[in-house]
Amino acid sequence: MNHTDKNYWSRRSFLLGMGATAVSVASGCAINANRAPQGLSAAALAVEQVVDPKTLEKPNLTVGYVPVNDCAPFAVAWEKGFFRKYGLNVTLSREASWGTARDGIIFGRLDASPVVCGAVTNARTGAEGARHAPLCAAMTIHRHGNAMTMNKAMWVSGLRPWREYNGNLAEFGRDFRRYFENLPAEQRVWAVVLSSAIYEYFVRYLAAAAGVDPDEEFRIIIIPPPQMVVNMRIGAMQAYMVAEPWNTRAITGNEGIGFTFAQGKEIWQGHPDRLLAVMESFIEENPKTYRSLVKAMIEACQYCSNPNNREEVAQIITNKSFTGAKLNLTRAAIVGEYNYGGFDNQKRIVRSPYTTIFFDLPPDLAQIPHDHSTFMWQSESIWLMTQSARWGQIKSVPKNAEEVARKAWRTDLYRDIAAEMGIECPKDDFKIAPAAAFIDNKAFDPSDPVGYLNSFEIRANRPKSFFLS
Repeated sequence: MNHTDKNYWSRRSFLLGMGATAVSVASGCAINANRAPQGLSAAALAVEQVVDPKTLEKPNLTVGYVPVNDCAPFAVAWEKGFFRKYGLNVTLSREASWGTARDGIIFGRLDASPVVCGAVTNARTGAEGARHAPLCAAMTIHRHGNAMTMNKAMWVSGLRPWREYNGNLAEFGRDFRRYFENLPAEQRVWAVVLSSAIYEYFVRYLAAAAGVDPDEEFRIIIIPPPQMVVNMRIGAMQAYMVAEPWNTRAITGNEGIGFTFAQGKEIWQGHPDRLLAVMESFIEENPKTYRSLVKAMIEACQYCSNPNNREEVAQIITNKSFTGAKLNLTRAAIVGEYNYGGFDNQKRIVRSPYTTIFFDLPPDLAQIPHDHSTFMWQSESIWLMTQSARWGQIKSVPKNAEEVARKAWRTDLYRDIAAEMGIECPKDDFKIAPAAAFIDNKAFDPSDPVGYLNSFEIRANRPKSFFLS
């Protein structure tokens, strides 16, 4: 692609331009925060409180959520009375996008909210596209539960779900590059839900692993999750990465505009997806309240994790206050009957209870004693920093990366809170992510993040070779 071409836009200018376009497209069907649930259920009101609200510094909280499957633990905490059990009077706020969820915490409109993995770490480092702020998280909300959707034209061109490439990155890379090379520059677009966060890193990681430089071959824009399908239908992008149910919604038999190329777990098996974020000052000023909030969310995640509850959980989030999606859309990633779709009348259903991981880990991930999904590994925060540096969003991996991870991902608090609930945790904060966990079979050792970063041939600001004739 010729960078002097008048159709070429810089990443930042294109993000700004498409952001305005997306807003104008979405304005006719914007999310109304008043659609958040009102009034507790009879089941919630019947729950016995184990914490007296009068003992909490701030029992009345406003907690955000975004209308995707990720909201399941928040919906369950509301419906089943886990918030009330721990002395909290929570007002749920339905957020229009992951950007508003993050910024709502930073500017004080929200006390807490789930955020896209990467938002907390990058707020600490001041990465491009991330507001610089002392965000913290002590737990994940879930792992997995997201996917990459490609449009019908990509299928027609010969692209297929990653599972059908049998690990052949070179073959996928040829198909992928051929498709984008035949598009005009302005149409070479992939959408994600937030800049400088894990979905953007996954899109870039996949392309680079296949030998395609994402900075050269296509552009990444930001679209709120509920607007992904309509924007793909009108041709605003060729592919997107988002949390369910917005991937399942696109496939044949539903909207019929695309197919699932890969779930996020096929890029990095076991990756964290959403974190429960607050400002550092909230923890300092409201330590008892924070403990109650984390306990309520752990218990909600445990409820969602129980196979006996998953059909019910999938039904709960169909409520218009949460996703407003039909059961066949929410169910796929919650229950674990996942359909990749396609346009050849072939069934591509993969059954796995770990399509979305809320608490209990699958056997191949549960290799460390007492590990579970809501426990945060600070090494994963450092991985996010390597990707931020890889794509020029920060100048380099911070020399104090471990300190940044420690302040951002509060495993110390989680261990204390979990212990009060009788939950044991891993003793360490760092672990090596094995090669088999990643799509390119490249292990991540958090003790050498710079070496890991430099091992990638495709990255921003990499050394260039010059030849004199």
